[in-house]
Order: sequence, then C-alpha cells, then structure tokens
Amino acid sequence: MKENKKPISTTSSPDNHFYRAAWKAQKKVPWDFLHSYLYARWPYLYIGIGSKNHPIARKLTPIFQAWRRLFPAPIPRQRIPPSTTQASGTVADSYHGKVMPLEDARDLVMVNEPVNLPDLEQVIPYVQARAIIQQNPDHILLVQCPCRFYKEDPCLPIDVCLVIGEPFASLMYQHYPSRAAWITQEQAIEIMEEEDARGHVHHAFFNEVMLGRYYAICNCCSCCCGAMQAHQRGTPMLASSGYLATIDVSECVACGTCEEYCQFEALGVVDGSSRVDEDLCMGCGVCVSKCPENAISLRLDSDRGIPLEIRKLIQDSQKLSV
Repeated sequence: MKENKKPISTTSSPDNHFYRAAWKAQKKVPWDFLHSYLYARWPYLYIGIGSKNHPIARKLTPIFQAWRRLFPAPIPRQRIPPSTTQASGTVADSYHGKVMPLEDARDLVMVNEPVNLPDLEQVIPYVQARAIIQQNPDHILLVQCPCRFYKEDPCLPIDVCLVIGEPFASLMYQHYPSRAAWITQEQAIEIMEEEDARGHVHHAFFNEVMLGRYYAICNCCSCCCGAMQAHQRGTPMLASSGYLATIDVSECVACGTCEEYCQFEALGVVDGSSRVDEDLCMGCGVCVSKCPENAISLRLDSDRGIPLEIRKLIQDSQKLSV
C-alpha cells in the first residue's frame, strides 16, 4: 500500500454523507436505498459472491447448479451480445464498466473540480447508471481489488483499484482502513501506468446502487475480473472505449505479442499477419503499447460509442450552460 494521507474532511461522517446521498438518489425507495448501502458498506462480500470467488459462493454453487438443472435457460446467450443499449434483464443494466485507453484514464483521474454530467447516454450506452457527478474528485482511495481479494491465485499486486470522489472514498476507508490507502492523483497515475505495463485494462465503473454514477477506476485482467468474465460469457457488462485496434500489415511481423496480451481474445495471427476480431475488440489500447513493431493503432469507430474524454465532456457541458 502507498503512504496513507487523509484528504480534506467532509461536512459529515462518511456513513451519514452516503445515507443522505443514497436516499435522494434512490428516490426515497427503502429497498433501493438498502441495496445501495449493502453494496457500498460490504463491497468485498458483495463482489466476492457475485464473482463466485467468496467461500460462501463456493458453498452455494451446488444449489445454483441444481436449480439450473431443474429450470434450464430456454435460449443460450451469445458469447458477446451485439448491443448494450437495450435492457438485457441482467446485472449489466445497472452495473458496468467503460473501457478506457491509458490516456483517457489519466485525464479522468486528474480532474480537479467538481463534475456534474448527469446523463451520458452516448458515452455510456446503458439503460441505467451513466452519470459522472463528483464531489472532491481529488479524494482517491487505493483499495485491494475485490475480485482478486478472494481468488485463490490472483494476479499481483492486488491493491490496484481506485475509488474516486465522495461520498464513496471516505465510506470505503472508514470500514476497510487495512485494505485501503489515500493517494495523490500522481500516485494514481503511477499505479495505472504500472498496470498498463502488465497488460491490464482500465475501466471506469458505474453502478446504479452507487448513486447511479461513476465511482471507481479498476485496472483489470480477464483471469481475475468478474465483470470481464461475465462479459465474455455473454452478459454485456462492458462498454467499448469507442476505439478499434487496427493493424498495419506492412509493419506486422506476426510475432504474436499482441495476441498474448489481449484481454478480450480479439487478436490472432492469420496468414502471416495479426488480425483483429472486430466483434470482440473493446479498444483498450493494450496491444498498441505492446507491439514491438509499432504496427497497431487505435482509430475512432462511431459504431462503438463515444470515448470517455472527460475534459471534452466538461467543456461541451459548459458551452451548453452558457
């Protein structure tokens, strides 16, 4: 863990601050409010069970398997659904991540002003939870990854998730001080760069129960990340970055390095050159930095949504308010 440096104190206790914000965000519906608090208060338990890595989840697996045998799904899901713009009836409708290349993730971490972007339907094409509304965006908490925490043989290090802004960061620190540390924006960027060097993908995570908005940047690998694994099984948990990897075949030497590092299994060597499976590519940019021949680049693809470019989104919002 990094050096623990407490941020500016908020006007109320972390629990009370979250209570009030959640009660308002959930339109004073008791069950929705309770769901929000359960997730925010016990994220390791919640995510550990959801990813099936928690010991409790392992004990429940035989029950779930018996249930599926008795009540099989009538239609098998596609490996990757073609669209995330319509309700899927899964957790992906309210909990999902936006893939970001390193540069866009850096900019999101370096925001130094309150942000109020309440509806980003074009950027985050999901049914719910697509707002960036941040208080104290410089309050950044480095936490141990809930997906890696309960995994038997996780990728290391496990302290790679960034909880950003209030009321989320202080609530997490209050209840999990041994698994968290306050860090600066510069330290957060250093961590993202280290994870990028390992070939891991940056996601901005949004959740309906986390007040319907962005609250964390996770640095993910497909072997540990529950959201990536669910996405690859057919639940549309992730939104494309808005980019698509492109191969310059004249420069490619078919070394296979990009295939080795691709977390989405979108790259492979065919007929002496690397090829991109456009249905699987999420535009994370990991392959770009890993290619020893500089044969890969990212290009904008309007069919994949709009990149989460926070500076541009803030500027566009300011122009509209004038």
